[in-house]
Amino acid sequence: MRSSLTAEDLVLVEAVSRHGSVGAAAKELLTTQPSASRRLAALERRLGTRLFERDTTGARPTPAGRELARQAARLLADLDALPAQIAAATQAPSVSLGTIQALAPIVFTAAQIELAGVTLQTEIDHGPTLIGRVHQGLLDAAIVTIADQAVLPQGLQTTGLGASPLVLVLPADTTPLAAGRKALAGREVLYSSIDLTGKHLHAGLSGLGALPQPGPTIEATLRIARHRKVPAVVPDLAARWWDDPTDRLLPSPVPGKVKLSLVTRPPQPSRLAQVLPALTARILGAPQDSPDRP
Repeated sequence: MRSSLTAEDLVLVEAVSRHGSVGAAAKELLTTQPSASRRLAALERRLGTRLFERDTTGARPTPAGRELARQAARLLADLDALPAQIAAATQAPSVSLGTIQALAPIVFTAAQIELAGVTLQTEIDHGPTLIGRVHQGLLDAAIVTIADQAVLPQGLQTTGLGASPLVLVLPADTTPLAAGRKALAGREVLYSSIDLTGKHLHAGLSGLGALPQPGPTIEATLRIARHRKVPAVVPDLAARWWDDPTDRLLPSPVPGKVKLSLVTRPPQPSRLAQVLPALTARILGAPQDSPDRP
């Protein structure tokens, strides 16, 4: 059975370790040495290990005691700081916002700019996990790409932020595309869709004769494509965030869009609602319904 530790246990272990003496620790804690010794012995029995070697010269921590004392000092410092942190959270406006890893640099940079003066608490995880945390009240909001592709828990509110079309990125020195529908036939094409349409995209590229390969992340997909000098299909917003001026952007050979949604519990957090249009514009950038950048 797992033994629980109390704040009093931590205070005692930290004090004994710091003073190197049960008697000195007891004096600091305004108790008697026999009482402190009994409490320490009871704690060791509960934990099933000896924390201090004690004799007439003092108390020396065992490896277990040294680790517990180290953790106790950290936890007690956190407890001491907690009232000030609570007061700061009460006085300063804050918003907790989550998003997926692929969007994190884009979303959080935009949020830091548009929510100036607001403490931004950020979280990165998979879309379903973030949606669950919003539902549990652990996040104010999440920006995800699967809100219209998954069944959401009851009571959540979704706000469509817009869509970013898929584009074909042609890095510099990539072999020119052939004309016609089979322009990618026999060619390796990397892709990253950041939603649940990856299988559809893979099938579409295969149908065009390409040799599609999923990338690990959007940024990695673009870096690998530039290194190998092969085409890549990614959302336009990502291609422009991780931009290389020598890239050429064309419409994706497999049409598609990544839809961004804001998931919240109603009512929508007021501070977020006030900046949502500007935040959305900053995340998505200028509309690129027909991208073709030379």
